[in-house]
Amino acid sequence: MSIEKVSPDKTRIGWIGTGVMGSSMCGHLIDAGFSTTVYSRTREKAQSLLEKGANWAETPREVAEQSDVVFSIVGFPADVREVLLGEDGALAGAASGTALVDMTTSEPSLAVEISETAMECGVHAVDAPVSGGDIGAKNGMLSIMIGGEAAIVNALQPCWEAMGQTIVHQGGAGAGQHTKMVNQTLIATNMIGVCEALLYGYKAGLDLPTVMESVSSGAAGSWSLSNLGPRIMDNNFEPGFFVEHFIKDMGIALEESKRMGLTMPGLTLAQELYLSLQEMGHGKDGTHALELALAKMSNVDWLGR
Repeated sequence: MSIEKVSPDKTRIGWIGTGVMGSSMCGHLIDAGFSTTVYSRTREKAQSLLEKGANWAETPREVAEQSDVVFSIVGFPADVREVLLGEDGALAGAASGTALVDMTTSEPSLAVEISETAMECGVHAVDAPVSGGDIGAKNGMLSIMIGGEAAIVNALQPCWEAMGQTIVHQGGAGAGQHTKMVNQTLIATNMIGVCEALLYGYKAGLDLPTVMESVSSGAAGSWSLSNLGPRIMDNNFEPGFFVEHFIKDMGIALEESKRMGLTMPGLTLAQELYLSLQEMGHGKDGTHALELALAKMSNVDWLGR
């Protein structure tokens, strides 16, 4: 199958999911000139997009009926299945030649299922999870990891460029999701190191911003340290990416690892720590709230918390 290259003057965009990242991502497409129809379970979360000129739809199916390309970024694989393959899902309203692009971090096997089911209906499907959190989404600087047919991926290039900076086609259906599992595995153990290191510096009585001047630009530097370290030091645990969603991602990665015969002790430890954090009531906080769980384990009050 082929698809004509998208352009703001002739391509209608649909967007499903207007959470922490989705709202900004969709906003960039509107700013690029695309006519856009949106759906979210809570209309209030889409209000900023409606004020920018987006149209509202009552169901994902209605989104697809009014769109040539439908993007989705929701919470969990079950949500992906519902909004794309459900009775009122996007595929039910998609005309032949429509493209469905799921940007949720989800199961590789589900991405393959969506692709195969869509193909039977003459519809294109692409899996394109992202990395970069709320900062990357707001600044249009996301890393987009894409699985799907090359011709479709290339046709969507103007959309990718509106939302991201690093845009890489990883292979066929599911390849984007597998790449995101690599990404999440890297983040999981790195976040342990970031939080433990800051906890050590805090307990040692060091001035943490001064410590950051020494360590953030050297071999110990990382995106998490530079972008989330300051939030930790400010006692700001607002979500750029939810703890509960990260636990979901680690579960997918561990399940895929098991299927491939891999043992992942570091990832297993990270999941256990994050489950403890969730039990403390921080499932809706950002992933950097891991600092609070580690501090509690050592009976340390983190900046009074």
